[in-house]
Amino acid sequence: MAQRDETGRRTIGSYDYVVIGAGSAGCVVANRLSRNPRNRVLVLEAGGRDDWIWFHIPVGYLFAIGNPRADWLFKTEPQAGLGGRALAYPRGKVLGGSSAINAMVYMRGQAADYDGWRQLGLSGWGWDDVLPYFLKHEDHTGPGASAMHRSGGEWRVEHPRVRWAILDAIREAAEAAGIARIDDFNTGDNEGSSYFQVNQRRGRRLSAYRAFLLPVLNKRATNLRLETGVLVERVVVENGRTTAVEFSHGGERLRAEISGEVVLSAGAIGSPALLERSGIGEGARLQGLGIATLADLPGVGENLQDHLQIRPVYKVEGVRTLNSDYAKIWRRPLMALQYAALRSGPLTMAPSQVGAFAKSSPEHATANLQYHFQPLSLDSWGSGLHPFDAFTASVCNLRPTSRGHVHLKTPHAQDAPAISPNYLDTQADRQVAIDAMKLTRRIVAQAPLSRFRPQEHLPGPAASSDAELLEAAAALGTTIFHPVGTAKMGRPEDALAVLDERLRVRGIKGLRVIDASAMPAITSGNTANPTMMIAEKGAAMMLEDAQAG
Repeated sequence: MAQRDETGRRTIGSYDYVVIGAGSAGCVVANRLSRNPRNRVLVLEAGGRDDWIWFHIPVGYLFAIGNPRADWLFKTEPQAGLGGRALAYPRGKVLGGSSAINAMVYMRGQAADYDGWRQLGLSGWGWDDVLPYFLKHEDHTGPGASAMHRSGGEWRVEHPRVRWAILDAIREAAEAAGIARIDDFNTGDNEGSSYFQVNQRRGRRLSAYRAFLLPVLNKRATNLRLETGVLVERVVVENGRTTAVEFSHGGERLRAEISGEVVLSAGAIGSPALLERSGIGEGARLQGLGIATLADLPGVGENLQDHLQIRPVYKVEGVRTLNSDYAKIWRRPLMALQYAALRSGPLTMAPSQVGAFAKSSPEHATANLQYHFQPLSLDSWGSGLHPFDAFTASVCNLRPTSRGHVHLKTPHAQDAPAISPNYLDTQADRQVAIDAMKLTRRIVAQAPLSRFRPQEHLPGPAASSDAELLEAAAALGTTIFHPVGTAKMGRPEDALAVLDERLRVRGIKGLRVIDASAMPAITSGNTANPTMMIAEKGAAMMLEDAQAG
């Protein structure tokens, strides 16, 4: 007979580690913890299996984002800085999490990001400290090992398999505007322009699940268990220590007992929501939801940071873009054939192939803007491509000073939390947005692009004053899918710190948060790979602590 607790909840067993979330972080953590066959590891994932073709063909992000099969379809609260608009806030609803639907861009950020974390008092988080954890799982396509890259790990890094004349011209225009061409964004200083490196394997998307979890599931069947479609309700804490995780699956109420630690890897939206449902957060807030406070940590759900992308669109003539390629029905089977036979061509495209990092003004010590240049245009991700040839010069402020929050609306696990990034909330961020749009126009005005007669479609040349440019930024701005910081690491004297430098939740034994929530400050670039570095380092610290007793 199945063991049940006093409420009738069935207990499925006892585990050394329970990892909640099989996304970019959770897949790495589960792989590392389960290497020791004595460690019994349970992975609980809310999303489903990655058994849809568009999870694997790189251009599938066009169909996955905004699709309930792949995306949780979160929305932000209305954003005052964006004219009261509420934004779609995509998050991956599948094994691999957002790594199954993201841009596939391999980006570490800047050395100064991590040195900044160390300067906050977080020992072991400087650039020289974290670089080995990036390298530990890297399988770079480049020739041989070096100080900055290695091969042989699980996480494949390749060069893009498609080129566009319009993107090469944009790089030339950026160089004419003072942004040098460089070979590699991942050496610690990413200022300049280059083709993005991508997380693909022979032209197929590589998600964290496909890289870290799927290859070992059968090999470690005796000590590694994965459950999908699981709704985790709370982490049970008794006498200051985690003892169980309560969840439901297919309508059945279940429970897993813990002898070691619980790891929250549900992401910057899911992890703070789960902490609050478990009674860990600001006491007054929890009391208002009818949740008993077990640890009064006011920083839970606070410190939300995201990169707001402003997406100017330029019509062009006399050059191919994905807009016209996709619009020509007869070209689609040719693109499919090229992909099937050669694993090349437009179907291998990440959303952005060429990037650039630049300073919005000389006062910045390192590049504070990131461009994602795209040989396509659309009104929003998940909507159709425009019926004319165009490119998008998406630009974001890498180090926003605005801070938002994520908090429960109700105590029920099935209800989405309130998400409010508070974009353009500070004057500093508003000025960077204005300067970014001016720099974009300066790049597009350079001679290398003139032969394609670029015409500004959005926001349009009528926006010329600073006030008009800011209004345009508010109208065009949207998330670039990089939420971080909602359960940040910090020193004991930091009132908003949720975690210590070893990613342990303050005041609760046996509970860690290992995902993008832990970042005290956002990194200068795409955030998926820094999140995986945190997972690699976090799992190593867990194993070290277990060995030390």
